[in-house]
Formats: sequence, structure tokens, C-alpha cells
Amino acid sequence: MNDPLELPADTPVMTLPHTALFPQALLPLYIFEPRYRQMLADALDGNRLFAIAGLDPVRAEEPDQIEPLFPIAGLGVIRACHENADGTSNLVLQGVARVRCRAVLSEEPYRRCAIEVLATAPGAGVTELRRQRLALLHQLNEWRELGGPVSADAMRFLRTLAEPETFLDLAAFTLCQDTMEKQRLLEELDTAARFSRFQRHLRAESARLRLARKLQGKLRDDQISGN
Repeated sequence: MNDPLELPADTPVMTLPHTALFPQALLPLYIFEPRYRQMLADALDGNRLFAIAGLDPVRAEEPDQIEPLFPIAGLGVIRACHENADGTSNLVLQGVARVRCRAVLSEEPYRRCAIEVLATAPGAGVTELRRQRLALLHQLNEWRELGGPVSADAMRFLRTLAEPETFLDLAAFTLCQDTMEKQRLLEELDTAARFSRFQRHLRAESARLRLARKLQGKLRDDQISGN
């Protein structure tokens, strides 16, 4: 779907739990640790780029593992930054590409990795991708009607995104609450396969909500304990 971008061969990497940065997505960050303050200062003086990698919870339980990261991460550019009086900063990072962290080059004063920019492939024709976009919109609306955490504002925004891959990535970034599933969606480079994966996830979530409604019966939410 997109060609490899001309981006640096290495970049600072911030490892965060429960986080996956998708292309085009806007991620607000609060920078307070000394190592990340230094990383931010260096990035602002340079190309304004750094990557966000998810923390691998399985490897984190292994001995001698220090902030093990998922190899597939999101490279972002600093779009806005405000330094606070206490030296901390609030910033907005916008995703620009999927990248593979090939090797850790250094850990001091912050982690820096060699990266490979990853290109996605459509996996289907334009007509099919447009059909999948409409199908995913329908599923999101159904999930919302069943009580899923989808706001009316989010739905209105997503409907404005006509390009299928951008729509898919921002829908996944905004609405997928399962950390591992979100990481798998970031890792899937075939756009059609990524649509199918997110659709399966939403069908499972909708089925779970239907079952919860059936078990609840006619009781109100505040009466669940009596069911």
C-alpha cells in the first residue's frame, strides 16, 4: 500500500506497556523520566523522530530481561511539544511508519535501535478494500449499539476517512482495547488480512456482549448481582 520511506537507519526508542503507535495516529505523551527528557531534547534538536515500541509482557517475566520490546514498532514525528516549568514535557507524536527494531545499539543515555522501515501491501484490489472498509464500519456501529466503547465522535471521525488503510489503522489505534490484538494488527503488513483480523476480533467482542446481555436478562446494570 505504501513504499518504504526514506527514514534514518537508527532511532531512539521509547518502550511502553499497552501501547502500539500506528501510522497517522496521534499519541499524547508526558515525558518525565531523565532518560526520556534527554531523548526528547536530542530529538527536537535533530529530526524530531523516535519510535514507540510495546513492552512484551511474556518476555518481561523472564530473568535478566530489561524492558523487552516487541520487534515491530511505530516510528513517530513530534508534531507539538510544550516544556513545563518543572522540566517535564507534554507532546503529541504522530505515527509515520511501521518499523522493525533490528538490534539495540545502545541503552545509555536512552535506548537506541537500528531499524528497518516496513512497507505494507494491499492484499486485495481497491474495490475489495473499500468493501472491507464499509463492512468494518458496520461492525463498529453494531459493537457500539451493543454497548462497546465506541463514541459517536469516533464514528463520525472514522466515516470521514475514505482511504481504506488509513481508516483501518486509525480505527484499530483508537478502538482496539486488547493490547496483544492491537500489537498483532500493527504487525500485519497485508492490509486485507489486517481488515479480516480486526473484523474477527470485533465479531468476538460483539458475541461476548450479546452473551452478557442474555445472561443479564431484564435486570438493570445495577442489579447484576441479583441475577
